[in-house]
Amino acid sequence: MDFPSRRSVVRAQNGMVATSQPLASVAGLRMLLQGGNAIDAAIAAAATLNVVEPMSTGIGGDMFALVWMAREQKLYALNGSGRAPAALTIQECRARGATRDIPYTGWLPVTIPGALDGWAQMHNRFGALPWADILQPAITYAANGFPVSEIIQTHWANAQPKLDMNPAAARAYLHRDQPPRVGQIHTQPDLANTLRAIAAEGRDAFYRGEIANQIARYAYKTGGFITKQDLANHTSTWDEPLATPYHDVTLYECPPNGQGIIALETLNLLEGFALRDLEHNSAEYLHLILESLKLACADGYAHIADPRMSSVPTEQLLDKMYADHRRALIDPARAMEMPTTDIRRSDTIYLAAVDQERNCVSFINSLYEGFGSGIVIPDTGICLQNRGANFSLDPQSPNALAPNKRPYHTIIPAMAFKNNAPWLSFGVMGGFMQPQGHVQVLLNMTDFNMDPQRALDAPRARLFTDGAVALEDAFDNDTRLELQTRGHKLIHAETDSFGGGQIIELDIENGALAAGSDPRKDGCAIGY
Repeated sequence: MDFPSRRSVVRAQNGMVATSQPLASVAGLRMLLQGGNAIDAAIAAAATLNVVEPMSTGIGGDMFALVWMAREQKLYALNGSGRAPAALTIQECRARGATRDIPYTGWLPVTIPGALDGWAQMHNRFGALPWADILQPAITYAANGFPVSEIIQTHWANAQPKLDMNPAAARAYLHRDQPPRVGQIHTQPDLANTLRAIAAEGRDAFYRGEIANQIARYAYKTGGFITKQDLANHTSTWDEPLATPYHDVTLYECPPNGQGIIALETLNLLEGFALRDLEHNSAEYLHLILESLKLACADGYAHIADPRMSSVPTEQLLDKMYADHRRALIDPARAMEMPTTDIRRSDTIYLAAVDQERNCVSFINSLYEGFGSGIVIPDTGICLQNRGANFSLDPQSPNALAPNKRPYHTIIPAMAFKNNAPWLSFGVMGGFMQPQGHVQVLLNMTDFNMDPQRALDAPRARLFTDGAVALEDAFDNDTRLELQTRGHKLIHAETDSFGGGQIIELDIENGALAAGSDPRKDGCAIGY
């Protein structure tokens, strides 16, 4: 199908940063211009997004990253996700009235914030600029303010009922009990002070210092579970990336407890179909993608968990013979039933950075749902995530809640390689949509030769956990009717349900960089 793609690809020779908010993209670019590398740029952009897109991300949340170091010719995977507090158990949840699911708000879904430790570990291992310099743009925007952008303002306003539940949240994010208007200058002085302390004292200010004391005291006072010992015990982990080849491209993802393996298994299933012979985004093409996603998602929901506490059969799930077996279940003419699950939507930020040496960072940071748990620690500006809502309360589930365990995680950064070298640093944020977005965006480029911007502009389909399917408005009625004839249940979904991505392409032929930024977000790509 044809579709409008009006934004030009951003091209540069030396370095590039792509994020969901222009001020964050510029913050990352400043690090490159000051002699920093892609790691410095990614952290500066993430810290700035904590300020300018506060409902989606922050130091009260988690992060994951893929980091390619050009001199070493090595790809690293960093898991910066937090664990359940030591005192949080299934029995405690049930005692507080959570019998089937962990709620979205309050203390029950709060896991230990892992993002800041992840930033620090990336910087300690690979960073080039001083830590304090990297945090300075975020500190400046928090202290002096920034004009609120359009799409972010919509998400901000939608979250007002949650913000009204917590006085510290209302104080941090509302103006006279109302969310800021588009273009209104918003300041976060408490967060500025917190970031100044972290800039001066490092990550220990958060995990072992006075900030840790503030978090633990507030938790104790209001019925929370996080203790100073939980914070002091937290650490990120370096993992081996998972990968699968798809024709002449290899896609890399972080391993579980993230859901990147769903994207990899989906590609294994799709490799058995001649997608390039089909019309892009035709009903036949979408049917094969949706049916493959159903199978991969069913496997993911059944098995993804913290691999340090539950066995995850990653080798079997990525085995090509296993994909052949599963592919046989796909009827080219009829939709299959979708297993029921309980994975929820989220607000997240994704960014990519590439520097002059061609170090690459694919980076994702999240509070999970908009403004996370709705809990803000007074006088700190720290909003705590609700990532623990993805735990199961079924003791038999691999993803069952347990003390010091990481939950099933939706946020997944990606990289695609050609000829054993980085080709794309990319990601599509949006909860359950993320592996679906990875697959659709990558196929746009590999099978239909789209440039990065056009690949992001292309209309998307979304599979929901009950098997229902949503199509963006650009799809025509003939495509919708054909999918319905095949047995797909079509529903309407808002634009923000289809995710938002960023792509930086390393143009191997010309030695340049080409980038795109999703029009479903406020952001941009920028380079030099």
